[in-house]
Amino acid sequence: MKKWRLRKLIPVILILAVLVIGLRSLLFASYVVDGESMQPTLYDGNLLMVNKVIYDLTQAERFDVIVFHANEEDDYVKRVVGLPGDEISYENDKLYVNGKYVEEPFLEAYVKASETIPYTSDFTLDEVTGEQEVPEGKLFVMGDNRQDSLDSRAFGFISQEQLVGKVDIKYWPLNKTSLSLGK
Repeated sequence: MKKWRLRKLIPVILILAVLVIGLRSLLFASYVVDGESMQPTLYDGNLLMVNKVIYDLTQAERFDVIVFHANEEDDYVKRVVGLPGDEISYENDKLYVNGKYVEEPFLEAYVKASETIPYTSDFTLDEVTGEQEVPEGKLFVMGDNRQDSLDSRAFGFISQEQLVGKVDIKYWPLNKTSLSLGK
């Protein structure tokens, strides 16, 4: 009688395993950080779990850490700084959105440590993109390593259609595992 139950249970387990693996690849993607542009939040070699469906349900929010298609071969990981309609500027290492100062607590220690030179050089959106505000359907993104990041200051806005998803989990190395890399 036990063999009969086991024979019936094996196909069910196999079907469930295939469904779980299939749904996982539809809902999530794994990425390896390549480079230093997101330090101190992410380091070269960190493994990330990216939620691929979140932006089908909601809009990106300021300070979300995202992965997007930079071109046909490369995907980048950056932080959302500007949303559609935002006027962005930096002055004396401070972010101003629509004329109001917005704290970036994830950068505080690094801004203080770089007292001799600005951690984020002064700029206005108009200076780096030629636009007064972030256009509809676009995002302005920056790496956390503001002194060494190829980001919207160099390549301009990204389209929301380029989004792969939101980085939800940093899972490698294990001693640096974290959930929710935003705010």
